[in-house]
Amino acid sequence: MNSATRDLDTVTAFLKHLESERRLSPHTVSNYQRDLKEASRVLGQQDWAQVTVHDIRSLVANLHRQGKGGKTIARQLSTLRTFYRYLMREGIARDNPVVDVRAPKSGKRLPKALDADQVTQLLDAGTDKGDPLSLRDQAMMELFYACGLRLAELLSLDLDSVDMNAAQLLVTGKGNKTRQLPMGKPAVAALKRWLKARPLFVKDNAEKAIFLSKNGKRLSPSSVQQRLKRHALERGLDDHLHPHKLRHSFATHLLESSGDLRAVQELLGHADLATTQVYTHLDFQHLAQVYDGAHPRAQRRSKDDDE
Repeated sequence: MNSATRDLDTVTAFLKHLESERRLSPHTVSNYQRDLKEASRVLGQQDWAQVTVHDIRSLVANLHRQGKGGKTIARQLSTLRTFYRYLMREGIARDNPVVDVRAPKSGKRLPKALDADQVTQLLDAGTDKGDPLSLRDQAMMELFYACGLRLAELLSLDLDSVDMNAAQLLVTGKGNKTRQLPMGKPAVAALKRWLKARPLFVKDNAEKAIFLSKNGKRLSPSSVQQRLKRHALERGLDDHLHPHKLRHSFATHLLESSGDLRAVQELLGHADLATTQVYTHLDFQHLAQVYDGAHPRAQRRSKDDDE
């Protein structure tokens, strides 16, 4: 029996072990099989018992170069650790070469934000629409952007959450923590217009939600998401607009203008400053352009440099 056939038989026995002894689902067993097949391909189908920690590190580097994310590589390593525990139990391998190998950390995904022109395109296009549903939707979009609200925070707003005279909202966020938020003039104006139309939707005077559906109930998350997508498409934006993108836009624009990370943290209701710091990653090209245009000794390259 050659090495490739022996290794294939070993993998088959391992998969049967997962299915019969560990009672894992067929889907999970299939995932193990896929990961081992991928590892075998990258490692060059060498004898599993001869694989070293250096081979595993090389595997990780190879997968990383292929563009595999940290989570994908971590799952691959988890599969191999389990596999080698089985091989050691069966006396096929003497040690587990995967024990001390870790996947590279996944970089945090930067939140995508609208630019200022897109925000204007979205919000200004709806100010001339007077039908009640459009007034409601306009007020919601203005509040998302003016206050950086989460979807659940907007939907939880009650009539007594608003202080029109002070132009403030009392918001209940994660962990049932409340925070007071200022509203800008456009948001106040939009909210006033909606509150005048709101009685048209009231079916039960006991309902205190600010934003009501056609049947007089508190709006559902899916309804808000669908309405937002609809308005975005109508106003020439893509259909990926969602409430959180307006929250991201609020944070990004405010931080770019003020540079006050602590203030943005408070306004967003983040318990940890590290959560807010994701917004400090400004586009380098933009920073470079500002530098070149503003710094007195900014000529970092000249034509002579290339000669």
